[in-house]
Order: sequence, then structure tokens, then C-alpha cells
Amino acid sequence: MALLINSDCINCGMCEMECPNEAIAPGEDIFVIDPARCTECIGHFEESQCVKVCLSDCIFPDPAHREIRAHA
Repeated sequence: MALLINSDCINCGMCEMECPNEAIAPGEDIFVIDPARCTECIGHFEESQCVKVCLSDCIFPDPAHREIRAHA
């Protein structure tokens, strides 16, 4: 499971500062998320912290790194 930042990113850096896993870094044109480090904040927060602070609503589930969430 991981998130993805699309081309609507305005490079504000808010997501990078909020990521508890340090999975977000500046890319060539926009910020990028390392899918190996991104956990979508599951188990720590009720909502992904990067999505919560994103000013341009450009962070979405990465279709290449999906995981089915177990229901308790």
C-alpha cells in the first residue's frame, strides 16, 4: 500500500514535513513518495497525514502498490 503524488502538486512541501515515515522527498518537478516507505499512516493515524495537509489535493492511492485492508 502506498500513495502517489500527481502532476497537480504545487511543490509546497507540506506533505514532506508531515510524513511520519519520511517517505516523501522532492522530485525533479514535483514531490514523490517512496512506495517502500509509505504506509498511508495506517496504524498510527486515522487519516494519511500528507493527504490531510495537501494544499492542492494531489495525493491518491498508488494503483501499482495497492493492498486490501483487513476488516476487524
